[in-house]
Amino acid sequence: FAGRSNAGKSSAINTLTGQAALARVSKTPGRTQELLFFCLDERRRLVDLPGYGYAATSAARRRDWGETIPAYFAARQCLRGLLLFMDVRHPLQVGDRQLLAIAGELALPVQPVLTKADKLGRGALNSALRSVERALAEYPAVLPALPLSSLNGAGAQALRRQVLAWLAEDAAAG
Repeated sequence: FAGRSNAGKSSAINTLTGQAALARVSKTPGRTQELLFFCLDERRRLVDLPGYGYAATSAARRRDWGETIPAYFAARQCLRGLLLFMDVRHPLQVGDRQLLAIAGELALPVQPVLTKADKLGRGALNSALRSVERALAEYPAVLPALPLSSLNGAGAQALRRQVLAWLAEDAAAG
């Protein structure tokens, strides 16, 4: 789970798992300060990365994340995919594009998730989806973007299916 600070990653974890308080949700950007591991079983985990962009932490700490996250991706051969969370109102910021480039270099599949979909009307949401899809066409191994509302659960089932597909690949590789 990767994305900008306050993009809705923790809310998405809670929505995806059906557990309202599994991941700590905060209105304060940058609350997640370390890699958080959510163990599904002995071999499989969901990993919540610190948000990039604005974060209520030191510049040195943010620089460390800028080195740690790409190194983590490169070292973890068992990674099945990356869920890239972006606020639908502010998609594809500089950090998002950098992460897409890193994932592309590593041939890591990316599932873009446009969070806070309930903040836009249907027409604006469809327009945002089309715009994001056009921009994502330049990146390899990127799946079609999924809108998600943690408020009303819209899009959660499609996201759950993708995560389960990646986890099934892991079990098959076993």
